[in-house]
Amino acid sequence: MQQIHELGELFEAVQLQHIFDDGKTFPDCLPKKNLDEIKADLTAQKEIANFDLKKFVLQNFTLPAPVASGYRSNPENSTSQHIHALWNELTRQPDQSGGSLIALPHPYIVPGGRFREIYYWDSYFTMLGLRVSSRTDLIQYMVDNFAYLIDTIGYVPNGNRTYYLGRSQPPFFSLMVTLLAELKKNTLSKYIPQLEKEYRFWMRGSSELSESKVALHRVVRMPDGNILNRYWDESDSPRPESYKEDMELARHAVQQPETLYRHLRAGAESGWDFSSRWFKDENRFSSIHTTEIIPVDLNCLLYHLEKTLTDAFQESGNKTQAAHYLQLASARKNAIRKYCWNATEQFFFDYDFVAQQQKQALTLAAVYPLYVEVATPEQALGVEDLLRQQFLKPGGLTTTVFNSGQQWDAPNGWAPLQWMSYKGLLNYGFDDLAREVKTRWLQTNDRVYLETGKMTEKYNVYSTHAEGGGGEYPNQDGFGWTNGVYLAMSQET
Repeated sequence: MQQIHELGELFEAVQLQHIFDDGKTFPDCLPKKNLDEIKADLTAQKEIANFDLKKFVLQNFTLPAPVASGYRSNPENSTSQHIHALWNELTRQPDQSGGSLIALPHPYIVPGGRFREIYYWDSYFTMLGLRVSSRTDLIQYMVDNFAYLIDTIGYVPNGNRTYYLGRSQPPFFSLMVTLLAELKKNTLSKYIPQLEKEYRFWMRGSSELSESKVALHRVVRMPDGNILNRYWDESDSPRPESYKEDMELARHAVQQPETLYRHLRAGAESGWDFSSRWFKDENRFSSIHTTEIIPVDLNCLLYHLEKTLTDAFQESGNKTQAAHYLQLASARKNAIRKYCWNATEQFFFDYDFVAQQQKQALTLAAVYPLYVEVATPEQALGVEDLLRQQFLKPGGLTTTVFNSGQQWDAPNGWAPLQWMSYKGLLNYGFDDLAREVKTRWLQTNDRVYLETGKMTEKYNVYSTHAEGGGGEYPNQDGFGWTNGVYLAMSQET
């Protein structure tokens, strides 16, 4: 079935003429009739004097409403009470497919605001809060929705929209399954087929790599023969939901438009869309080169997937497969330490495999080796020291130490990275800094909630009562993963 973002002339005109403030609005619309009929109507009407494109769109499409836009919190509620009450507002029932939405078989939680669909990595942090709210039913439903996507598509797309096909997001499915396994017995072995299928998606092409062909899809052959992973997208065209922004950036870029578009799409797959972390020149967005980078966090998540498969096969009694995945995990752990650890800086960095050197950006991705426990105690000490010196701000941990105007940079702090940092520090006994991060982050959430009645997508951690900014769209309220991390952290002693 043809999609709105495949409408060619009409889609391009609506996006480039900025008919809607948000480029995501039009791809999310529902057509009121067959798209071929709409195209024929456009052909007949567009040459008429005073043709009004916006009026034409409103006549032919139903606009989407923001999530929980009419929700008003009770000002007497505490932050936690507000979040518990909001779950129902953010819950979507099983869908019929329509427009760009990919139907899912079970209920799910959406982040809020402009985000009217499920998002892959967001959902893990939302689940942390659902556990506190004793909503095991919703956790089970969401894990089964992702299992369904892996079964039917072969991977979990960025979100359940057709325009997100071709890319995934940080692979948190193994963490979701592990979370569910803490609530229900024998869960790991139940999801072996989907865990393996997702692993095959991320490792696709690895058998075809050689000294002359070092990268293919999401796999990269390192100089020592080890395989590590990168972010990627199968398409090299502008993102439909950010069409105008991508086209405009291409006009200012030195690199070829198709190359730029793939780097942008890969940046979106990373979840960090966008950050100077992905730029060659930290001041120039158009220097983005995501697919040339080995991200330390992605490889830690794939290590977790390998370890989860090890545990799942142990649970099912298949010792041969368990040993196979344990060997893969061990090789990846050593490769992460070899290519991403910097002994001089005492910190973990991304690796530029084209330039064959580490990137220099200091980012919170460095906490992932602590979260999945691939860091040595000495390495963890170095990370803890630098977090305390350069990342800890009045409102929590800053995403990076550089302010580029992108949303995944200073001065913004994001709930998922506070959680990964917090748990990673606890894993190595750095309880004092972990508690400090937790206290500062929760206070920031509370203060913004008291002032605005909202939980937001991101926060300015250089202040203790400011919403975050920067990026391609305004700060969003709701907000799934902020709510989840708030409840999970609040319950920690």
